[in-house]
Amino acid sequence: MQVRYSYLKQQFGNAPELWRDLKKFVDTGDFTLGKPLEKFEKNFAKLMNVKYAIGVNSGTDAIKLSLKAIGIKQGDEIITAANTFVATVGAITELGAIPVFVDCDDTFCMDTNLIEKKISKKTKAIVPVHFTGYMTDMPKLMKISKKYKLPIIEDACQSILANINGKNSGSWGEFGAFSLHPLKNINVWSDGGIITTNSYKHYTKLKLLRNHGLSNRDTVKICGYNSRLDTFQAVVGNWLLPKARKIANDRIKNANYYDKKLGSLPQITIPPRPKNFKIVYHLYIIFAKKRDELLKHCLKKGIEAKVHYPIPIYRQEALNFLNHKKGDFPVTDDHTKKIITFPCDQHLSKKEIDYVIDTVKSFYNEN
Repeated sequence: MQVRYSYLKQQFGNAPELWRDLKKFVDTGDFTLGKPLEKFEKNFAKLMNVKYAIGVNSGTDAIKLSLKAIGIKQGDEIITAANTFVATVGAITELGAIPVFVDCDDTFCMDTNLIEKKISKKTKAIVPVHFTGYMTDMPKLMKISKKYKLPIIEDACQSILANINGKNSGSWGEFGAFSLHPLKNINVWSDGGIITTNSYKHYTKLKLLRNHGLSNRDTVKICGYNSRLDTFQAVVGNWLLPKARKIANDRIKNANYYDKKLGSLPQITIPPRPKNFKIVYHLYIIFAKKRDELLKHCLKKGIEAKVHYPIPIYRQEALNFLNHKKGDFPVTDDHTKKIITFPCDQHLSKKEIDYVIDTVKSFYNEN
């Protein structure tokens, strides 16, 4: 049996209503900052229970423009996670700012107990990464933010509709940054992103920043960027957004089933599942003994398992200028040896999930 990782064919393969909407849209010629984008932004803000949402061209730019909106400049230090995807760090370094890493815990998010020792006079913001569909301990982080008067930009690119005590990701800090990349839980047909905020001041600044700094066709208020979310992609988003809660719930159901079946194996450790957290499982990751051998076995059996990520961002060649060495972030390093990601999306059948489970069990029985 083959168990694929990408579910795009299943998600968009039979969508006559979407094709109808796209055809109608093409006839309008309303391609840039059009009405479908306004609709998408309004409905996304409502879904996330925030006042404003601003569509941009990627999750990376969602972080970058948020940092730019609060005046981050060259040489400023930004605290973030040592185990994140490169986009988080790329958004920081593109502005000439310096990422300051914090190790994670077994929820795959930064350990908030380690943050205060990283704060210096150069620290200007904190970018927690809600990695894999978990959330950083935001109640504790908000206390740190208030104590040191540091704004928070939530990298919520992997955690749409995750929450803590019912409060959604992207609604805690000054900004929430989301990705609409094709492999995200809510996705479009290209790169795309969206920023959430409850501040009208930030909202108006971000609208300028994403569109060359133009307040109208002929007036340039500030120097900005070309970072609009294509209206075409917003049409796709409008078709998919009403399904957002079901997508999250189906992923949670699949993850719970995995946990129940795999958690009984002594060679598998299920990450902590805090009761007050809603985890939306953009990635279903567990800790496995003999991880490399298990990964090879699964791939051989047709299961597209993955590792997110085998080399942590702080040890990548591009970040050599920070002078980190292996061992600086021991939990992050330890995870790279143990973590494995299995398909968990809403389009998987029970038969496919059972095949993954049986394959893992058979590997350990044989070894």
